[in-house]
Amino acid sequence: MTIHQIYTGTTASITDLKRDPMGTINTGTAINGTMAILNRNQPAFYCVTPELFKYLQNAIEDFELGKTALERKADGKFIAVNLDDL
Repeated sequence: MTIHQIYTGTTASITDLKRDPMGTINTGTAINGTMAILNRNQPAFYCVTPELFKYLQNAIEDFELGKTALERKADGKFIAVNLDDL
């Protein structure tokens, strides 16, 4: 038997989701914006609110931009720029 970690405090079963999709999602995501949907007591997927999804997308984009900046900084090729000339 495989044990899976659940990364949120709110869960619902697939059956609950089928019975009342929007009620289950609205109730489950009301506390912290996330909930796990379980199939046979194992996480099948996670639901997040649109606001949290937008936040996560922006965080991923910021992370990728930061990674690109660090890679370019490691190259050591810098160009002197006067801000007044821009």
